[in-house]
Amino acid sequence: MNEWKQRTALLLGETNINKLQQSRILVVGVGGVGAYAAEMLVRAGVGHMTIIDSDRVAPSNINRQLIAMHSTVGEVKVDVLAQRLLDINPTLHLSVRHEYLEVEAVATLMQESYDYVVDAIDTIAPKVALLSHCLQHDIAVVSSMGAGARRDPSLIQYADIADTYRCGLARAVRSRLRKMGVKKRLPVVFTPEEPLTHAIQEIEGERNKRTTVGTISYMPAIFGCYLAAHVINKLTDHD
Repeated sequence: MNEWKQRTALLLGETNINKLQQSRILVVGVGGVGAYAAEMLVRAGVGHMTIIDSDRVAPSNINRQLIAMHSTVGEVKVDVLAQRLLDINPTLHLSVRHEYLEVEAVATLMQESYDYVVDAIDTIAPKVALLSHCLQHDIAVVSSMGAGARRDPSLIQYADIADTYRCGLARAVRSRLRKMGVKKRLPVVFTPEEPLTHAIQEIEGERNKRTTVGTISYMPAIFGCYLAAHVINKLTDHD
């Protein structure tokens, strides 16, 4: 047993530590939510991970993203996160993909075998494509809904996407999945807090993005921790 895993082993037991070590996790999107999810999974002992994101660190990311600091502005997000994850666990089997997940590329990506998929994508088309593929092929997945324009962490919760409310992202995803004929249960992390309308502004000129949304440091981080906890509890003997 590696010394750094001893506290986790006290909580979960060595059998579960071994399960996490053998687990293969895909994290799509490593911004405000996804990077925290990835790090919490690696710190818990997940031994195999693939991370995907096309972005570079921007100054506007510093208020909430784990990998965003003045020293990393302009760097590729997955590269910054990869260095951090491997510093936590040098024996981690890590696949790093600096790319935008196109809808047509989902099937190819999912030819790899994953024990769990973590969806932290914030654009509708690739998000729905990934989720629909997972649901139709019985691949375990958990998805993040909208964390922006909210401030109350006490309202964050798990739900089936069919039971979400006051979340525009969840509504859009649910509608598209339904139109595709995908009606299976989908576990998500969401908040029913009413979004603060003054924190949402329309923008132009950005790919697949029509608005910019105000955010606070802790909300995306908590969403990411919820995603990681869901995966860890499903992969171990705690449900």
